[in-house]
Amino acid sequence: MPDLSHSLQSRDLGYLRIVAELWGVELLSNDAGEALTELAAALLDPNLLRELVESLSPEARAALEALVTEGGRIPWATFARRFGQIREVGAGHRDREQVYLHPISAAEMLFYRALLARAFFDTPSGPQEFAYIPEDLISLLSTGKFNREEGKRKEKTFATFAVNSGEEPPGRAATPTERAQVILADDRILDHACTLLAALRLGIQPPELSVPTIVLIELLAAAKLIGGGSINPEAVKSFLEMPRAEALASLVEAWQESGTFDELRQLPGLVCEGEWTNSSLVTRHSLLDLLATIPHNQWWSLPAFIRAIKEKHPDFQRPAGDYDSWFIRRESDNTYLRGFEHWDEVDGALIRYFITGPLHWLGMTDLASAEDGGIATAFRIKSKVEGQMSDFRPSTSDETGKLHVSSQGKITIPRYSPRAARYQIARFCEWEEPAKDEYRYRVTPVSLQRARQQKLKPDQLLSLLRKHAAAPLPPPFVRAIQRWEINGTEARLEHPVVLRLASPAVLDELRKSKAGRFLGEILGPTTVIVKSGAQAKVLAALAELGYLAEDR
Repeated sequence: MPDLSHSLQSRDLGYLRIVAELWGVELLSNDAGEALTELAAALLDPNLLRELVESLSPEARAALEALVTEGGRIPWATFARRFGQIREVGAGHRDREQVYLHPISAAEMLFYRALLARAFFDTPSGPQEFAYIPEDLISLLSTGKFNREEGKRKEKTFATFAVNSGEEPPGRAATPTERAQVILADDRILDHACTLLAALRLGIQPPELSVPTIVLIELLAAAKLIGGGSINPEAVKSFLEMPRAEALASLVEAWQESGTFDELRQLPGLVCEGEWTNSSLVTRHSLLDLLATIPHNQWWSLPAFIRAIKEKHPDFQRPAGDYDSWFIRRESDNTYLRGFEHWDEVDGALIRYFITGPLHWLGMTDLASAEDGGIATAFRIKSKVEGQMSDFRPSTSDETGKLHVSSQGKITIPRYSPRAARYQIARFCEWEEPAKDEYRYRVTPVSLQRARQQKLKPDQLLSLLRKHAAAPLPPPFVRAIQRWEINGTEARLEHPVVLRLASPAVLDELRKSKAGRFLGEILGPTTVIVKSGAQAKVLAALAELGYLAEDR
């Protein structure tokens, strides 16, 4: 950061004289450059600095403390929200009205004492304006040099405001009420991934999952399992054959380092519009850093955590504290949520979603609520974390479950069966509604034909089933699969429309009429099948022949 001389070099002589007056320093020179040299030397006197700090208002001391605690600088937007603005006034107005004697904020009090300056600094997200303490002053304030002269140390000095070795966790521990109803995290996202990958391979709509499909697609894309609208077969094979713990860890790592998985744009009820961009990766790491300060395996209040972030780190996802250029619309009433007043609805909602969504789905946080079925009010990090949770190691079960096959072609696969096997078997089957811990499929001529189009053979299905079944396959089922492979479909159940007439003569008359082309196979002397979609035409023809018919 710039030192005192560089921070003041653009200031006029009048401002320098104001600073000198408030510090009790006499400037001899009438030249701005020489006066700056005099002033900078005088302000670095530790005793004088101590006296000035002790004369500040509690609000100004708090502002100075915040700056020292953050290493000497804070994004200007954040600092101004907490400690007020500095009025933009010309030199004539300033000197005539003596505004410096009646500051409107803690920021203004520090500014006219040269303890606060503003400048743009480079950051990973680009140039950003900061409030800062000049480098040589922050050095004195942080180390406490200004009060080390013998006989002049006091019980309470500004040196206590130096940066601590570790940051206090945001928020507080959860109350018993907040953690009354527990929702444990699990590794079910692996099973959802298997289901979705099989559905994408088949080109069918997957069943409803506890993780939103669009979110799971983004995660699988981040893990390079899918891309360009199709799956990556080799990567999918490797992923499905991994032990569950290793597979889950791979998804966690892909999520942590993804620049495309964007939690903000996944928030339910909000629509992001326009060409603005946000860095989901920087935001994610900022939140993970804050979560890393929370004691592991301890229930933590979610509302208190969000409030603490709003108070201490509100701009965790906003470059330069910008709350106006992002166009985010509330879907329910089309209101645009611009400005810091909508922080809870956007930034606060993102923190809640981050913890109750991705972190929970990836098995890293347990959740709890005050009442059964209520919103989450507490969370617990399951594994001790450092930095970006890089040492997270999920605990999962082995995939040793055995499937069951009925003689009618129904297949039941437990959740903890090998995912690679379920993925392949699902491609041969019609999908039925899954139960909580099992997946249900049915082999049909249509599903076998679809599998054949993907160059899958019935004997591959039988081989998979034999390998993973809990008991020998039912012989009728095996025979049916083998016969289908040779002969195709040998039986068909249909639902035709049957016309029953009063006498053979009426049937003969109808067959000779213009409606005869709408009749199909004759089933008996007075019974005939009506071709699909021709019921109305046959009824009209009968009416023209003088017969009234019922359509049941």
